[in-house]
Amino acid sequence: MAGTDADADRTVVIAMDGSKHSDEAFQWYMKNVHRKNDHVIFVHCPEYHTIIQSPMVMADVTVLTDLYRDEEKKVKEFLETLGKKLREAGIGGKVKSIGGSPGEVVCQVADEEKASLIVTGTRGMGQIRRTFVGSVSDYIIHHSHVPVVVCRLKGSHDKHGH
Repeated sequence: MAGTDADADRTVVIAMDGSKHSDEAFQWYMKNVHRKNDHVIFVHCPEYHTIIQSPMVMADVTVLTDLYRDEEKKVKEFLETLGKKLREAGIGGKVKSIGGSPGEVVCQVADEEKASLIVTGTRGMGQIRRTFVGSVSDYIIHHSHVPVVVCRLKGSHDKHGH
């Protein structure tokens, strides 16, 4: 039967933050739901944490500029790694890097790109931290207009099995 849903092109957004959790989410996607016509969009939301955490930021603007340049270089290298990952897997797609709140950015890209599915990992935060901070995957689940797959690393549950 020609033109079945399985043959249709589909856009899948995968949140990539450089952690083993997001790598595992991509591997899960490849093993379980990948179709050859899929168009995959890796979404990365850079966090310039080194700059904010540096005690010298208030003291010297040149230090801030150097730290920012170092972070930019790391982000650029990571984005190149993601592009290579797509090519090596033989997948059509692209990499998007957008500043902002990661959950909001992933949902925004999924809307803009008319994605059929979002795949994300989870950092496996403990209950207390999740209560105060929330999590990116929680945000995506509650705000996405399309199905969301949250992949958990084996052994990433807290001691209570949550």
